[in-house]
Amino acid sequence: MNKIVYYVATSLDGYISGENEDISGFLPDGNGVQEYLNDLKEFETVIMGRKTYEFGYKFGLEPGALAYPHMDHFIFSERLSFENADKRLNIEKLDLNTISKIREDSKTDVYLCGGGDFAGWLLENEQIDILKLKVNPLVLGKGVRLFGTSKKEHQLVLLESEKYDGGLLINTYEIKY
Repeated sequence: MNKIVYYVATSLDGYISGENEDISGFLPDGNGVQEYLNDLKEFETVIMGRKTYEFGYKFGLEPGALAYPHMDHFIFSERLSFENADKRLNIEKLDLNTISKIREDSKTDVYLCGGGDFAGWLLENEQIDILKLKVNPLVLGKGVRLFGTSKKEHQLVLLESEKYDGGLLINTYEIKY
């Protein structure tokens, strides 16, 4: 079965954004960011929560459009809807059977975009297989946590660690359930 890969930027203290969704401290460019963009080309399916999808509006994403044009999108939300959404954008309710079907039907591993509450729910239900962290050299102190409010403990195995411009590290872990 395809893996769910949580590939996300984080601060050293485990925040994927600062207060008020501020990401201005994260490295915006460099060879590590280019590596991330190249890696995204390998995915044909993306899953995310409503807040992550709507966060894209700040960067020009039109409601109902695809954030990643080459990927099938599955947005998990109880209340999001669009009148004229792209045919490859699907709105789903949180459900483990739906997650399993997405994994099964995808031609590639599944990219988990964003995080916080949705990533925490997936972790609680042992659905994230690979954690790929773009560790930025900053401490935010508050904001959106990597796994939201999840308190679940898991061991991880470091598979790879690469250093990039500006002190960015990309660490790849397998989560052991």
